[in-house]
Amino acid sequence: MQAWRVHRNGEPSEVMRLEEADRPTPGDGQVLIEVLAANINFPDALLCRGQYQVRPPLPFTPGVEICGRTGDGRRVLATPALPNGGFAQYVVADEAALLPAPEALDDAEAAALHIGYQTGWFGLHRRARLQSGETLLVHAAAGGVGSAAVQLGKAAGATVIGVVGGPEKAKIAAELGCDLVIDRRAEDIVAAVKEFTAGRGADVVYDPVGGDAYAKSVKCIAFEGRVVVVGFASGVIPTPGLNHALVKNYSVLGLHWGLYNTKDPQAVRDCHDELTRLAAQGVIKPLISERVPMDGAAAAVQRVADGTSTGRIVVLPSGAAR
Repeated sequence: MQAWRVHRNGEPSEVMRLEEADRPTPGDGQVLIEVLAANINFPDALLCRGQYQVRPPLPFTPGVEICGRTGDGRRVLATPALPNGGFAQYVVADEAALLPAPEALDDAEAAALHIGYQTGWFGLHRRARLQSGETLLVHAAAGGVGSAAVQLGKAAGATVIGVVGGPEKAKIAAELGCDLVIDRRAEDIVAAVKEFTAGRGADVVYDPVGGDAYAKSVKCIAFEGRVVVVGFASGVIPTPGLNHALVKNYSVLGLHWGLYNTKDPQAVRDCHDELTRLAAQGVIKPLISERVPMDGAAAAVQRVADGTSTGRIVVLPSGAAR
């Protein structure tokens, strides 16, 4: 089979190589899956760079989530077992962790529903307890993680403010349903949020960026607001001032979604049922900006790494647009 392999750490476009490889062999409790679509996530770039919290042995295949078909014909969502990730024609995954692919979504959309939307749902509902009528501030609102949070925030009845970089991404955020879009390159985030909320600030902040995004967020957080720390796409990990959190009476909440797979797997399945229901109603629908054939994967991962992409880029190993 064909698979993208990383033999040394570095930038994705430089270290990912498309090679012939043996099909992985399922172990106890695992199943072989034909990959129909593999969604690109920012952690794939971090894996290539050797900067992710998990460092698989070299060589490895990146690709942390897929939509695929099992030998008995089931269409499923899976997180492949590294070092044999999803940018390949076949993967193995734990049978117990497989989730049925929503019928309302095609292969590419289904592949993009898993980690980003699960992270958004757990962040907004389990960690931040977002309530209808509250104001939600989403950073990188036109990206894969941010666009999911925007849709889930609107589904929860929140007023959503999206922060983006540039007019093209601003247009996409508006189309996603943001009630206010702030271009961080041209506008003052803090002033815009305070003006829009009549001085109150945002009740919940969803931050997959870190760095300056976090610093601006805590300057416009509401009384009893909650900042959900999802990741650090900027490359800068903030150092929260706990004295500031005390004085302004807000909470900083960490979210590592992957822990729920081992700590509370039933919650993951329950969340998937809810996401499937919302997808069937048309309330949420992953924003797929590109569907690339197998040989375009390395360049696509690099675009995600560089922050130039919008929505989700999905690799289709067969080369067909599903």
